[in-house]
Amino acid sequence: MPFKATHYENISEKAVEEEGAVGARIRWLISRIDGTDNFALRMFTLDPGGQTPQHKHPWEHGVFVLEGEGIVWFEGEEHRIAPGYVVFIPPNKEHYFKNTGKLLLRFLCIIPFIGPERKSLSAEE
Repeated sequence: MPFKATHYENISEKAVEEEGAVGARIRWLISRIDGTDNFALRMFTLDPGGQTPQHKHPWEHGVFVLEGEGIVWFEGEEHRIAPGYVVFIPPNKEHYFKNTGKLLLRFLCIIPFIGPERKSLSAEE
């Protein structure tokens, strides 16, 4: 397995293009392209007023908020998030993240690779 140590700004940032995404970008910090078989670590950046699409998927994921202010909408309820907050999203639950502040909202998101349906997780593969 290869080793990786780099600054996040050296990793390309791409627009989140799913329907419902507004002012959202993603960096695949660690993914299968790096040789990992078990997880991916992503960084999301949301512009003020930006959000990820409302969605659900068959895997759980964990989030750590780095900077900014916002909400995570989880199954009909809004929960405030800010730097230092951690969020756990169980599998198959509707959710989205929204920047409600005046500065960028940036958070890390770790997801597992599970089963064959996860084969095309990253466009970088």
